Amino acid sequence: MRPNIKKLLVCIAIPLLVGGIAGLLTRTGTQAYATMAKPPLSPPAIVFPIVWTLLYILMGISSYLIWTKTEGSSAGSKAKNLYFYQLVANFLWSFFFFNFQWYFFSFLWILLLWGLVFAMIKAFSEISKLAAFLNIPYLIWLTFAAYLNFGAWLLNR
Repeated sequence: MRPNIKKLLVCIAIPLLVGGIAGLLTRTGTQAYATMAKPPLSPPAIVFPIVWTLLYILMGISSYLIWTKTEGSSAGSKAKNLYFYQLVANFLWSFFFFNFQWYFFSFLWILLLWGLVFAMIKAFSEISKLAAFLNIPYLIWLTFAAYLNFGAWLLNR
């Protein structure tokens, strides 16, 4: 089967737009993050947009795989819903952490996001092993981000 480049680009654009909009709307809060106490292993600020861009591209590719494999059927509705829910949760985390500086709440929220991504990966794996596999780096990064979030809360209470 030949890939539908237009659909693939739309699928990649959606998470990139979600992340880009969140980044734009929370950029003043990210400046405060630069001056706060951070836990050990905190990467330099330049790492975050690079990693998130790559993760959003992988998310987009995986959603394309799910979309094309379930087109015209209800088989992928659970997977697609979980994908949508985790995108919304991902978007909102930025506001809770950076704009509102609700560090502990953000930590709890990122645990919810982690659970949604885990469930999404499981749902994706029933449709496409590759789509599920493409989201493993996302889950690993969320685990690290949860550590950073918890450390930020602990060190800045």
